[in-house]
Amino acid sequence: MKICIYGAGAIGGYLGVQFARAGADVSLVARGAHLAAMRAHGLKLLIGDEERVVRPRCTDNPAELGHQDFVIICLKAHSITGVIETMQPLLGPHTRIVTAVNGIPYWYFYRHGGRYEGSTLESIDPGGRQWRELGPQRAIGCIVYPATEIEAPGVIRHVYGDRFPIGEPSGEISPDVQRLSALFTAAGLQAPVLERIHDEIWLKLWGNVCLNPISALTHATLDVICSDPATRALSKAIMLETQTIAEKFGVRFRVDAERRIEGARKVGAHKTSMLQDLERGRPMEIDPLVSVVQEMGRLTETPTPALDTVLALVVQRAEIAGLRGVSPPAQINSPAKLPANSPAFA
Repeated sequence: MKICIYGAGAIGGYLGVQFARAGADVSLVARGAHLAAMRAHGLKLLIGDEERVVRPRCTDNPAELGHQDFVIICLKAHSITGVIETMQPLLGPHTRIVTAVNGIPYWYFYRHGGRYEGSTLESIDPGGRQWRELGPQRAIGCIVYPATEIEAPGVIRHVYGDRFPIGEPSGEISPDVQRLSALFTAAGLQAPVLERIHDEIWLKLWGNVCLNPISALTHATLDVICSDPATRALSKAIMLETQTIAEKFGVRFRVDAERRIEGARKVGAHKTSMLQDLERGRPMEIDPLVSVVQEMGRLTETPTPALDTVLALVVQRAEIAGLRGVSPPAQINSPAKLPANSPAFA
């Protein structure tokens, strides 16, 4: 079984080390100083006081790797469209694409049923390119709960967590998701197979949609945002708007907003990924975490006044910092047809 981790940054590097230690045939796609350091010294993972060093195959040219059984995308969601062409050599007739990214994935409406079956969302998949060229039929959903960071080129520090719930868009328990879950388990990670992966996507997004932009605007850590009465109330208002939207798409939340906020508070003095990107001068992950919820609110005719206000402010903050990519106007595309030669995964 051949596995390629496309985007071997903090999370991708963590997976790469764990998979390699488990004896998997894993390749890493990376770039720049991080790639150079991995080639020269191997990839190091720090977990507490323990150092784990592996020397997996690393490249910035996916064409060297050939067809894979699984391609695990660990890029920021807004970066995926830009690498569609270079990803193509990895995709054989039966390759599965595992979207280990934050926010709503490009395949969300594949085998979803209902009015929007087969549709694409402009805020996360401009022009529907990911849908057409990667193919929703290849997709396996994956939610990333661990926190990791690149401490130095070639060095990943694990902060907390080891859960990566996975699932087919259709909810079936396929042989592919069972194989993937077994791979994660062999690597010492938790990857339960979920029949309702959409619910878990929204549960993770529920915190991201409010806590990430508020943190970028205030520079506050999770414990501060969730303890201060004003920002806690604002977070809850956005979460309730988000819940109303999600439930119109059939999503079920297994906890309430207060419990979700309290869970974030207990994480402590943690900086969200959006705040880290702002501080490090990297493009901010606004569209997959916030704009997409506004877009889906428009689709369902759900008012989102709290979300709209915070989104307007964080977009302006990103533009002033020069960290805002150009995004087309939010709109939904009509159901897309799969290419005639697309592999089908029942």
